[in-house]
Amino acid sequence: MSVNDMWKAGLVLTALASEPALLGSAAYAQAPYGAPMGETVLVAPNGDLLDYVPERGAVIISRDRMGRTVLIDNFGNVVATEVPAETYFPQVRRNRYPVEYQDAPPTDAWGNEQVTTGTIAPVERQPLDQSFPDDVTTEMTSIEPQSETLPQSEAVPRHDMKPTIAVKTRSRPEITALQVFLDREGMSPGVIDGKMGSNVDKSIAAWQEKTGETLDPNNTDDIIERLRFSGGLAITSYTITPGDAAGPFVAEIPEDYSQKALLPSLAYTSTIEMLAERFHMDEAYLKELNPEADFTIPGTTIKVVNPGEPMTGKVARIVADKGRKQVFAYDEFNTLISAYPASIGSSDTPSPSGLVNVERVALNPGYTYNPKINFQQGANDKVLNIPPGPNGPVGTVWMALSKPTYGIHGTPEPSKIGRTQSHGCIRLTNWDATELAKMVQPGVTVEFVD
Repeated sequence: MSVNDMWKAGLVLTALASEPALLGSAAYAQAPYGAPMGETVLVAPNGDLLDYVPERGAVIISRDRMGRTVLIDNFGNVVATEVPAETYFPQVRRNRYPVEYQDAPPTDAWGNEQVTTGTIAPVERQPLDQSFPDDVTTEMTSIEPQSETLPQSEAVPRHDMKPTIAVKTRSRPEITALQVFLDREGMSPGVIDGKMGSNVDKSIAAWQEKTGETLDPNNTDDIIERLRFSGGLAITSYTITPGDAAGPFVAEIPEDYSQKALLPSLAYTSTIEMLAERFHMDEAYLKELNPEADFTIPGTTIKVVNPGEPMTGKVARIVADKGRKQVFAYDEFNTLISAYPASIGSSDTPSPSGLVNVERVALNPGYTYNPKINFQQGANDKVLNIPPGPNGPVGTVWMALSKPTYGIHGTPEPSKIGRTQSHGCIRLTNWDATELAKMVQPGVTVEFVD
């Protein structure tokens, strides 16, 4: 087995082994940020910089398939790989928070960072939990089922639906690595579940649009190399804290709105649900990675994916591509910042076509049900104030649009995003909606394209 094969196997397979994945713990070398071109650094297999230079005789110098110098100890373990400093110290790095935050925003009871909160004054749409044929989860609006055309911009981008290189059969760890890489790059694949699908295809194509490069999803060596410089292994270990186990949780989320209104919050129903959203995971996949774990006990160490830090920036324009079921966020220079799988409209109650604006943004919003505006939900005939929470009708975010009854919001069912339809609104996963909301200000243009 070559050095590169050993390295690849160690990074991919160790992540799912019975022992917890390694956390980057090596000390960082005292190299200056933005080192001059032409210099090199030694990078350990876990992505950390080596803070020493191994002595002669302590290592064997070899080469990997990419022609880089690799240091191997006398037991055959890779100690470090020599890489150009400019690849480890990129000139542009993402900040954790936008410039206007001097400190991290405060968090609510569920750990969601807060900018503004509030109740959505009567939203003119039908109840969100009404069933539809083929188990299609939808949002209800009072809009007639006909397409409405709004003003168009002069230049509407055309987005490719498929990646340049078709994806071959890959293992679950390899697909997980690909999904995590795309998530870290701001090209959200939706829930991370170690499975290929249209959401992954769309995020690869969006990454290629953003970078101008071609990503080979079958080249695991390349994906692992990219992961090393964007946060390390795709799967890492996490220890459940007392706060995680304490909640707050609710036993179950009722269907009837009058019963929802009686709850103190529409919180998570379990530690598993909460952690799955925190780490952008499918609940079933989180359980699959930890079949013997008791998520209710603080101190339990589990395997989770490492999606990295949220994207930051200032969004100037949003494009909601209805045919592609994807949302694109651009800055003032028309540079793509991020892309998200979305549920946008249906043939029965389509979203509009053309331009609208974001009017207001609320994180952790409540929901007002008004039977005189909404369609009848069950036997409810009174106005109901439904409390906020990640399992609320609009999830953790509501971005109201200038077209009445329309908005961009989260969802209590992230695994259905991009795979089902909505009735007019733009529905994202809670984490994607929250990320986008923190980059958006009132007045941002939203363009619906077919």
